[in-house]
Amino acid sequence: MAIRPVRLLGDPVLRSECEPIKQPRSPAVRLVADDLRETLRDLRARHGFGSGLAAPQIGAPMRLIYIETDEPLYLVNPQVLDIGTDDFLVWDDCFSIPDLLVRVQRAYDIHVGFQDLLGQRQKIEAEGAMAALLQHEIDHLDGVLIVDQPSGLDAFCQRQEWKKHHANNGQYGEPHARRGP
Repeated sequence: MAIRPVRLLGDPVLRSECEPIKQPRSPAVRLVADDLRETLRDLRARHGFGSGLAAPQIGAPMRLIYIETDEPLYLVNPQVLDIGTDDFLVWDDCFSIPDLLVRVQRAYDIHVGFQDLLGQRQKIEAEGAMAALLQHEIDHLDGVLIVDQPSGLDAFCQRQEWKKHHANNGQYGEPHARRGP
């Protein structure tokens, strides 16, 4: 287990589409999973925020996500199975772009299928903040970053400015019906 440096915007591994993991039970996958957990816990201790981390963010181009919940949640080869009809706007942040928040539109509820570290098929149904987090981390596996998805002309905000002007309003907005296709 190691705390790995987080890859920052401009690093090509963040823009690559990750290959599916063929053997979730392999020691190599377990090592990356443990490193994701330790790295996220270190980041949370130092910065006071963060709930998830995707493998490309620590330089491992594989389809693996770690989510910090009551129980450790590892998602191997996650795939969105269903998306609800409501969207909402969220000020999203990312350890790979540490000083910037971007307002993005996310589905309010999603269903995600994945394998656990034992290779067992699992499903999670999420809404609100957890749905936004899952979408953010799955985007990382496809080489998509929050800077690629701004919602509106004023969708970019430096972290310090956001704390002054938006933090008291909460990070997540109310769901609204999806517009367009």
